[in-house]
Amino acid sequence: MAQKNVLKYIILGLLAHRELAGYDIKKLFEEELGDFWYSNHSQIYPELRHMEDDGLISSRTELVGKKLEKKFYRITKSGQQLLSAWMHEPLSQPVPTRDDFTMKLYLLDSAKDPLALQLFQEEIARHEEKYQYLKERWQLLFADEDARQQHFGHRCILQQAILREKQRLDWLRQELKDLPVQQ
Repeated sequence: MAQKNVLKYIILGLLAHRELAGYDIKKLFEEELGDFWYSNHSQIYPELRHMEDDGLISSRTELVGKKLEKKFYRITKSGQQLLSAWMHEPLSQPVPTRDDFTMKLYLLDSAKDPLALQLFQEEIARHEEKYQYLKERWQLLFADEDARQQHFGHRCILQQAILREKQRLDWLRQELKDLPVQQ
C-alpha cells in the first residue's frame, strides 16, 4: 500500500488553527513539530503550492515593511473536509525509525567490544541533551494550568516525549553499568 502524504494533513491541521505564512510553518517544523515529525522547506513550499492549486488552501499577500511581500495561507472549506476525513481514519502502521545507535548496537557481537562503551556514552549524551531540551520546552509552554488545558494534544505529545527520553536514559545507563569493565 502506498504511503499517504501526511505532510498535507499536518499543514491543513496547522492552518485550521490560524492563518500562517510559509515561513511560520517552516519554523513550526524546526521547533514544536520537530520533536516528533520532520519536514524541511524543500518539501513544505511545493506542498503549499499543490494544496493551493487543489483548492485545499487559499492565500493572500501582505506587504511587510517597505518591500517584502509575505504570503499567508488559510484552510478552505474543502481543506477542512479533507482534514476532518483524515482525522477520522484509522491510524496507519508505525514506520520503523532509522537510528544509527540501534543499528550499530545490533551489529556488535560482544559486550566486550570497546566500541560498545563508546556507543553507550555517545547515546547517553545525545539523549541527555534531548531530555533537557524537552523539559525546558515544558517549562516554557506548560508551566501554568491554563496552558496545559488549552493545548491538550501538544501537552500530551510533549509529556510523552519527556517520558520516552527518561525511560531511554534509564535503560542506557543500566546497560552501560552492566558492560564488562573495559581494559
